[in-house]
Amino acid sequence: MREGQIRIPSGCAISGVFDRSGRRMSGDAIIRSMEVMHDRSNGLGGGFAAYGIYPDYKDYYALHVFYDQALARKECEAFLERHFDIINLSKIPTRKMKAITDEPLIWRYFVAPLPTRLADSQLDEREYVVKCVFRVNREIEGAYVFSSGKNMGVFKAVGFPEDVGRFYRLEDYEGYCFTAHGRYPTNTPGWWGGAHPFALLDYSVVHNGEISSYDANRRAIEMHGYTCTLLTDTEVITYIIDYLHRRKQLTLTEIASVIAAPFWQTIDRLPDDQQASFIYLRNVFASQLLTGPFSILAGFEGGLMALNDRLKLRSMVVGEKGDKVYFASEESAMRMIEPSLDHVWSPRGGEAVIVRLNGGNTSGC
Repeated sequence: MREGQIRIPSGCAISGVFDRSGRRMSGDAIIRSMEVMHDRSNGLGGGFAAYGIYPDYKDYYALHVFYDQALARKECEAFLERHFDIINLSKIPTRKMKAITDEPLIWRYFVAPLPTRLADSQLDEREYVVKCVFRVNREIEGAYVFSSGKNMGVFKAVGFPEDVGRFYRLEDYEGYCFTAHGRYPTNTPGWWGGAHPFALLDYSVVHNGEISSYDANRRAIEMHGYTCTLLTDTEVITYIIDYLHRRKQLTLTEIASVIAAPFWQTIDRLPDDQQASFIYLRNVFASQLLTGPFSILAGFEGGLMALNDRLKLRSMVVGEKGDKVYFASEESAMRMIEPSLDHVWSPRGGEAVIVRLNGGNTSGC
């Protein structure tokens, strides 16, 4: 791809930083890491996910919502009042920037499911929240819940990522984990809801690449009650991870072996005692296999997973410095915020790099 005379190497940019000790850091650093990769984006989408940023409301679901108009806000808030106890609500703080235009109404709600409603639903709490999020996004015109986890939030817009970060005043937030994305869309429009990250509950995904199996993956995941309203492959990746991890209770390493599955000839060469697990995962969860080039950062409560496609058709590098682990499309993005890294490496295709609070890097979790 080319934007003017600038070559866009593989399009899109992703970056992430995670502190295994749980110490919270300012969001300013992740903004600076994205500035280095400015030419990987074209201004049609940027965004961030941040974990640990709402310690005073850590027991409540933080709903971030876009509204096209005041009427949509009124209808959505009436729905939320019927299903949740609203602990706090406010506009999400932003600053005026020439680079960010056509902004919707952006509101934040800290909520807890109403006990009577939750009991009547016969669902567990997290599934209840998921159902409510999908109902808002599907049924209330002009309202879109784009973040719904506890003690975390997504901040995204149409624009270059460094501008989006400053628009949301991300330097005023502190968290133990930040991920970021700069978008270069190839076959979908640039709009606020279509920017990365995509999130459901505490799961968030930023993605560089293109999923050629999107239609098959979408049809399969919608059979399990998910509603794909954004027509983008990254939305489907998020729901697949939620389905495999929260609903099916697969480990993150097993999830990596589903969405970036080993080739059959690779499985055939494994010892007999190792083959059974891979054969089971490939057969039972065949519809969740992702094909096409990708590198993703998948955030979740207390951890972060980085994963490339099996052929490693999109770049990703990892670095460490003390308790902090850095991830980016380019090494320069990591060194912008930590020049003297202790260790830098490029994960192999299909190899999950997983970090957790008070833990280390691992290929199994």
